[in-house]
Amino acid sequence: MFYYLSQLPAWLKANEYIQWADLLSPLRVFQYITFRSAGAAVTALIVCWWLGPRVIEWLKSIGVRQQYEDRAREGGRMISGISKRGVPTMGGLLIVAAIDLSALLWAQWNPLVTLTLLSMLVLCLLGFYDDYSNVTEQNSKGLTEKVKLIVQFLLSACIAVYLWRLEETRELITMVMIPFMKEPIITGPSDKMVFSFAVAVGLIVTICAIMGSSNAVNFTDGLDGLAIGSVIIVSIVFYVFTYIAGHAELAAELNVPKVVGAGELSVVCAAMIGAGLGFLWFNCHPARVFMGDTGSLALGGALGIMAVLIHQPFVLVIAGGIFVLEALSVILQRGWYKWTRLRTGQGRRIFLMAPLHHHF
Repeated sequence: MFYYLSQLPAWLKANEYIQWADLLSPLRVFQYITFRSAGAAVTALIVCWWLGPRVIEWLKSIGVRQQYEDRAREGGRMISGISKRGVPTMGGLLIVAAIDLSALLWAQWNPLVTLTLLSMLVLCLLGFYDDYSNVTEQNSKGLTEKVKLIVQFLLSACIAVYLWRLEETRELITMVMIPFMKEPIITGPSDKMVFSFAVAVGLIVTICAIMGSSNAVNFTDGLDGLAIGSVIIVSIVFYVFTYIAGHAELAAELNVPKVVGAGELSVVCAAMIGAGLGFLWFNCHPARVFMGDTGSLALGGALGIMAVLIHQPFVLVIAGGIFVLEALSVILQRGWYKWTRLRTGQGRRIFLMAPLHHHF
């Protein structure tokens, strides 16, 4: 929204309001992504700080509190005296609201920004329903894993097909990049909508990036400040990558694929950084509120989508290493348990408890 203020001096000059155009020429600063990114980060931070206590009290007043002990405490893996009982959950509403408001004010809206924010909203609603089920039914299961995975798959598949169908974004699917390689490892025709091996790989990579990132952040959300702190770090990394991908000269110099409109995603990343820092104030130990699936699914999905939109899904694996380790620990634990139970009749575990942060 604020971006369009930068166009006001030019409009006034074109309509021969020269004096007013000169007077309002400082508004041109709003055309710079770096300025608007700083504004987005500060806005999201202030929104979280200001709304945080009010949202926490509201969640308490409507009884949205965690009334069950988590699996770590039940399994004896929680330090004595530390309990999650009674702490409000669904704090992800605060994060998503701050990001959306900040992006609405500071980003120049384009298909990439719209796709990211709408997808984040869908995943937020999915997580909200899951958290609400947890609280109302007073158990830690909520929605079944199958239902969540189906919704995530459908959303990811729709995004992948949408990007493939549009000519201006088709290269995001037909060209697969990996870090430290100057050329794409797989390329396909981008001038026409023809299904090929490259398209199949691109669709699979897109779906896996979005689903994997969303669930990995969800697995990481188990200790005070762990998930949101990691999200802040990854958001900083992707702020740099989105800015470079949207800057023609920098992209050419650093051999990063140029993506039209990707620079505006850096404004979204800045909003995520600001909202994350604001939420961390209330989520650091001892936590006053948890983001829940409402926040973790949405933030993870947003990171996965932005990674796809700038041709860098594999950078997410490196930048979000903690997410990868947490997800792998769950996959290995479940896989090994089922395999040993099938072979010996008694399931065995690799870790004392998964996700990995509960092992130590």
